[in-house]
Amino acid sequence: MRFSRKPAGGLRTLRSMSSDPFGSLSGALTVVEAVAILAFALSGLIEAARRNLDAVGVCVVAGLTAFGGGTLRDILLDRRPFFWVEHAAWLWALLALAVAAMLVRRARHFELPERAMQWPDALGLGLFTASGTQIALDAALPPIAAVLMGMVTAVFGGVLRDIVCNEIPSAFRDHRPYAVCSFAGGWALVGARAMQAPDGLALLAAVATATTLRAAALYTGYQLPPWRPGGDARS
Repeated sequence: MRFSRKPAGGLRTLRSMSSDPFGSLSGALTVVEAVAILAFALSGLIEAARRNLDAVGVCVVAGLTAFGGGTLRDILLDRRPFFWVEHAAWLWALLALAVAAMLVRRARHFELPERAMQWPDALGLGLFTASGTQIALDAALPPIAAVLMGMVTAVFGGVLRDIVCNEIPSAFRDHRPYAVCSFAGGWALVGARAMQAPDGLALLAAVATATTLRAAALYTGYQLPPWRPGGDARS
């Protein structure tokens, strides 16, 4: 069974289903990862459509976006099998979604702005932040390492998407908070667990924090201050 190891740092052990209104932690994580994969796959499909990629390109970009971050997390944590191998049905779902998207766009051609990709990406960011941080805590990582592992899970798929599409990753260039939102979401989960919140509520706190912060940054256009080398104080 997954997630059988006890967390470190005094954090509580897994609760039984009867004490958690959201059900077992393992089941909740499976749902969170499934929805995160769907959200990130959708953002990858939108970007692939904007680039007018062929069928192989669409599937590769969607797959890298959906599975890239979680795969790197599993490699770093030495988890086997990888999460998408353990739940192979997700691969079929991704292929079905890619085929459906290509058929719809072929039947009705329409332009997709970059902003259309950012909203499902924001949801995926929050969901993968929650699952990645929780999995790392269950692997007995200290809280700071678990939060960073959640950030890797949430950010790396989008980085791969942009690299394959020949772009500097948006997480590094657009100055709007992205990895910072994931970092905050990871600490929301750690804090909720420390306060003895039910497992489902702790996951929800992480999802809500990271997604809301990212959505607020997109809506308001807020940008982090750029780094200016050499003491350049120009605006």
